Amino acid sequence: MPRMTGARAFAEMMNGYGVSHIFFVPAIMAKALAEMEDMPIRRVMVHGEKAAAYMADGFARASGRPGVCMAQCIGASNLAAGLRDAYMACSPVIAISGGTLPSARYRHAYQEVEDFSQFAPVTKFSATVETITRIPDLLRQAFRDATSGTPGPVHLQMQNRGGQFSEQEADLEPLVEEQYSRVPPFRPEPETQRVREALVVLAKAQRPVIVAGGGVVRSGAQRELVALAEKLQIPVVTSLNAKAAILDAHPLSAGISGSYSRECANNTLLEADLVFFVGSRAGGMVTHFWRFPKPGTAVIQLDINASELGRNYPNAVSILGDAKVTLRQMLDLAQPGSPGAAKAWTARVQQLVAKWRAEEEPHRNSDAVPVRPERICREISEALPADGVVVSDTGHAGMWTGTMFYIKHPAQQYFRCAGSLGWGFPGALGVKCALPDKPVVCFTGDGGFYYHIAELETARRHNINLVIVVNNNSGLNQEITLNKVAYNNNPRGGWTDMWTFTEVNFAKIAEGFGCAGIRVEKPGDVGDALRRALAMNKPVVIDVVSDVNALARRVPH
Repeated sequence: MPRMTGARAFAEMMNGYGVSHIFFVPAIMAKALAEMEDMPIRRVMVHGEKAAAYMADGFARASGRPGVCMAQCIGASNLAAGLRDAYMACSPVIAISGGTLPSARYRHAYQEVEDFSQFAPVTKFSATVETITRIPDLLRQAFRDATSGTPGPVHLQMQNRGGQFSEQEADLEPLVEEQYSRVPPFRPEPETQRVREALVVLAKAQRPVIVAGGGVVRSGAQRELVALAEKLQIPVVTSLNAKAAILDAHPLSAGISGSYSRECANNTLLEADLVFFVGSRAGGMVTHFWRFPKPGTAVIQLDINASELGRNYPNAVSILGDAKVTLRQMLDLAQPGSPGAAKAWTARVQQLVAKWRAEEEPHRNSDAVPVRPERICREISEALPADGVVVSDTGHAGMWTGTMFYIKHPAQQYFRCAGSLGWGFPGALGVKCALPDKPVVCFTGDGGFYYHIAELETARRHNINLVIVVNNNSGLNQEITLNKVAYNNNPRGGWTDMWTFTEVNFAKIAEGFGCAGIRVEKPGDVGDALRRALAMNKPVVIDVVSDVNALARRVPH
């Protein structure tokens, strides 16, 4: 084996796995980063550990390759906190943190806090690298775990605050396993008998529905999903993670279900007599705490992870396999559905969709001032190029974009925060790094944008040229209803202190960071601002002054 430093081995392996970006806060693995000087790896220094994790997460979701983030020991807790969203979204992120030396533990060493355990709840695999001879095999294991089965974040803790132990030399073999450089590394085929059983159950159902989850996107199975739905004439509902799996205008598309949803999608699930979950864990978000479909509805589930099959609903048929491979097999074996038999059900779903659209179109077309968020989403739908990408924050941002932004072209993509407010902007930076040639639009509120606004400097310094649309209502207006309830529906005194901000012009702040800024106060100006921003080829903040009293429709608990 060649003799080299652990830092060199680390750098060569990152290069061997095809890592193109590393998001980090100094000082961590400084020697390894220096070794990458002549490698095609972009080292993106950022202003906060959570932002680094979010950028790596966005990169991973958009590229299908593991995103890498790093921080020294004093920032490790922040790095762990940043992995929460990647864990919930099943995103392959590799986090590297510094740690303490055994000789210094329990002696009040500078910056010593035992934070290793904080990574356990938010990772699939977490390990301490105690000697440099373990760097190669544990790094291989990190890539292996991050990409295999249901993807997810992993963590390696390096000795010393900044992982300086890696500067030692040893006989090291920096071998890589290239199949683990992207998701999925393997495509397990289902048992044919299970596929046949599922097709029999689907054929007998009078009101079947397909629910597409994030696994469809990770597997690249969007075309197969739509083709099967068309062949069998089955309506399609999606999770937020799979929003772009089917065009909004498709006659079989019923929209997003669950908590951040279109009412028509939830009603479709309530009326279904069979639900086929594809690449979805049927968790609380997509089912709104297991209300859609209602308990007792027959369920088929396809997943790459056996432990998810039947976890939340008893399955009539469970299929273990990769979504793309399995749907292809189903397409080959399925007999075309009878148009006459399916017509009544598909017509009913189309009626539900048409009713929802008719109710919401006045808001999407509203000329009200301040601007309504639904109108902003309509303008994004109209201005986004055919290969464009929308990245959304959580809360109201997720509700607005999930329901009011329409996917119009097959190449358009959508990525959303899994639950950590503030993820949207740094997550979008990571998405843009993964897709540098595609137009990327981030939709966030002022409350979410405040979290990591310093990363505007990162965007400018690295020419990460995305467009950030800020739904600026000078408050966390999602909390209005919550606070009214807290005041027994009789708000008084300083109750607005619980959810409002001072008025800020984010366009001017963007200009101060060296980015472009556009302030919009009239709905008719939003589309023009978007088209101008997309043509600028620099980071742009579009600050839209919006209506603080415009509340996204929420599913009642």
